[in-house]
Amino acid sequence: MKRKSIFASTPFLFVCTALLVFSACETKPDTTEQSKEEWISLFNGKDIDDWTVKIHHHDAGYNFGNTFRVEDSVIKVRYDQYGDFNDQFGHLYYKTPYSYYHLSLEYKFTGRWVETAPSYTILNSGVMFHSQDPYTMPKEQDWPISVEMQFLAGLGDGKPRPTGNMCSPGTDVVYQGRIDPRHCIESGSGTYEKEEWVKAELIVLGDSLVTHLINGDTVLQYSQPQIGGGVANRYDPAIKIDGKLLQSGFIALQSEGQEIDFRNIKLLNLEGCMDPGSKYYKTYFVKNDPEQCR
Repeated sequence: MKRKSIFASTPFLFVCTALLVFSACETKPDTTEQSKEEWISLFNGKDIDDWTVKIHHHDAGYNFGNTFRVEDSVIKVRYDQYGDFNDQFGHLYYKTPYSYYHLSLEYKFTGRWVETAPSYTILNSGVMFHSQDPYTMPKEQDWPISVEMQFLAGLGDGKPRPTGNMCSPGTDVVYQGRIDPRHCIESGSGTYEKEEWVKAELIVLGDSLVTHLINGDTVLQYSQPQIGGGVANRYDPAIKIDGKLLQSGFIALQSEGQEIDFRNIKLLNLEGCMDPGSKYYKTYFVKNDPEQCR
């Protein structure tokens, strides 16, 4: 199913009624501005000052080996300052948590894979969402409790390797009407190769519906993201409350042994003022926040 947006614009309305020798015209408010999408650039193209690094074996805020760096308006994941990979899985967190939103970014697998990383990390990365705060992660926690939109590239063997999959470190999701026991659920996407820019989008509606899109196509949907399952290790037990629905959280770009580039990272907040009489009203909001009407 081809899908560029889930939101429809509201047309300009004009009603004019002729009365005898004159015309009385009634105009309804022009909703052009109300339907104009206000995307937020999460990456300014210059630095990662609005982001926090958390790498396994290190405290939050320490960018070991200059893993995440900015060059040519691109966030690059690189390992040229590493020796042994030593399971130093990393994540780069945007500063603001979100709940209802449409995230859009582009990624490209490039460069090398670190041979001392686990083999499953070859041409493998992703974006985490509904993630715990990186500052709540102990130094030795490997993966954040979060949901992942997994990115994969073809291995050059002619076999299909879809991207835009769902993986669940320390979480569960409801897929096709039940909690799915698998750590990763494959999407319906095609296979994309190394050195190819791919557009990935997430439409996240709090703790209800999540939609994955690749190059404009809807490739996966599931619901009720919640804490549960395994994979994440050495977390603070007070954080992992199994069965707790995830209504919001942080967004993080992943590094796990394969070099990758990210660019054009932007977000459309779907939570805001839903009072049509307010100047802050937007037609595409799906979650009401009355505080934003003031």
